[in-house]
Amino acid sequence: MTDGMVTRRGMLKGALAIGGGGLIAAGAGGEVIAAESKLAAKNTPTPYTNMFRRPPVLMPCEQGVDDKGPFHRYRLTQKIGQASIVPGLLTTIAGYNGIFPGPTIKVPQGTRSEVRIANALGDHPLYSGEFNTVTHLHGSASLPQYDGYANDHTSPGQAKTYRYPNWQQARTMWYHDHNHRTTAKNAFVGLAAMYHLSDQYERRQLPQGEYDVPLVVSDMAFKANGSVAFDGEDNAGFMGDVIMVNGVPWPKMRVKPRVYRFRVLVSSISRSYRFKLSTDDQVYVVGTDGGMTPTVNAVSSWRHAPAERYEILIDFRKYKPGTRIELKNLSNKNNEDFDKTGKVMQFEVVADPAGPDTYEIPKTLDLGPQPWANLGAVDVHKLTPDMATARRRLRLERKHGIWTVNGETWDDVEKSGFQRVFGNPKPYDVEIWDLVNESGGWFHPLHIHLIDGKIIGRNNTPDQKAYAWEGGGKDVFYLGENETVSVLMQFTTGGGNAGGRYMVHCHNLIHEDNDMMIQFAVGDINVNDPVRSDAAYPDGESEQPVVYAPSYPLGT
Repeated sequence: MTDGMVTRRGMLKGALAIGGGGLIAAGAGGEVIAAESKLAAKNTPTPYTNMFRRPPVLMPCEQGVDDKGPFHRYRLTQKIGQASIVPGLLTTIAGYNGIFPGPTIKVPQGTRSEVRIANALGDHPLYSGEFNTVTHLHGSASLPQYDGYANDHTSPGQAKTYRYPNWQQARTMWYHDHNHRTTAKNAFVGLAAMYHLSDQYERRQLPQGEYDVPLVVSDMAFKANGSVAFDGEDNAGFMGDVIMVNGVPWPKMRVKPRVYRFRVLVSSISRSYRFKLSTDDQVYVVGTDGGMTPTVNAVSSWRHAPAERYEILIDFRKYKPGTRIELKNLSNKNNEDFDKTGKVMQFEVVADPAGPDTYEIPKTLDLGPQPWANLGAVDVHKLTPDMATARRRLRLERKHGIWTVNGETWDDVEKSGFQRVFGNPKPYDVEIWDLVNESGGWFHPLHIHLIDGKIIGRNNTPDQKAYAWEGGGKDVFYLGENETVSVLMQFTTGGGNAGGRYMVHCHNLIHEDNDMMIQFAVGDINVNDPVRSDAAYPDGESEQPVVYAPSYPLGT
């Protein structure tokens, strides 16, 4: 069978591979495996009985100032770990420092970070063969050799030092695996974590500390022994029946009668969500993929695809202690849902001995100055169509059983010696890209590396622009069934020798692996070679002690 080819035979094989716990749901855009866990009743998690927990915050192993300014250095080790996810059983995961989600990294704007990532992985829980990895800091305007290029492998026994400039305005980013053809498997078993970039404007206007809460939402299915049930070889998507937040199935979080900021990331492989509070109260969207939004929009629900980040405020001051509120999932088309996938987590309001919260929910936010404005950079929210020097069209379709972009795949890029590019704008050019979903009965969360984009149209209708929750810069664009989204973007690369090749792909990671990914280049396509400029090297060092920041009490 040809790599990336979707066949009925492959689908049947996939259904058997997950121990009979799979449903095959056919649609015009292909089939999706929906996997029902085979856990015994005593090992099946019950919603809202497990306490909420936050991923630990990784402390730098070194920090200082050099001739380029302040820097932080971090160390991470990718390794196999045992996680207590379902009652009474352990689940083998592969995680950064052996945990899922991996540790959160927090860096202030203007402080460069070096993150040394060692691959100490043994046998993969889901497949045989060498457990290669590639780390992508999703949302960062990194140089190509540090962007997590799909073929920039780090093999077991090797390490790579990723260098991140952190010049962008404050935002919620995340780091995850991007190894070609195994991205879905590697991310599914745990290689995902958050990365927070802060600045003085974000710190002054939005809740911090205890009231700044990361939510990594994912779905999973389990075999009877507690191991993960997954097969993503030859299908259109994979969805499990257990919803997790920060690796905990349907947790319960204790909250005070205050305003909380939640950084919501969907790290699911294929499932999209439509989040809503059980009280029907509105939440306030204060951030998107590209950071804070200039206008704060109140919404009663929002559509959320894999890899998108939305920052929301929830005002718990209106509830009496003892009140319980659910965060629910209303779901979207082309999801395969189970009895409990409509639940996400529960908030339980508790008394606050510190007294009333005087925080005022803002109507607008000051994003601060645009970095690199001296070189021509324009705030994404202030881009206008008349600034565009080119307009390009990307068609996402299923062609001869293969997921393609403009009829091409990453296989075509590889065969060209990585020279084939969709477009080649100059640094700081502004362009409009029309993202067209022509695959019929499927949705695609399309991720464009490097850029922040502004949605200016939907379905070729000028007055149908961004939804209320999409009012900020975006790098993942939810293309609903047969939907067209027009995006205005600038290729802001920073100073120096920036530029080179960057990927565009569907963030349904099974689509990406099979083979829905192409590339563009900014400026010289051969500068900053993403595979050779700063390759992985033999590890040669023992694992260093890990230091995490003090954590908040379990359940808060």
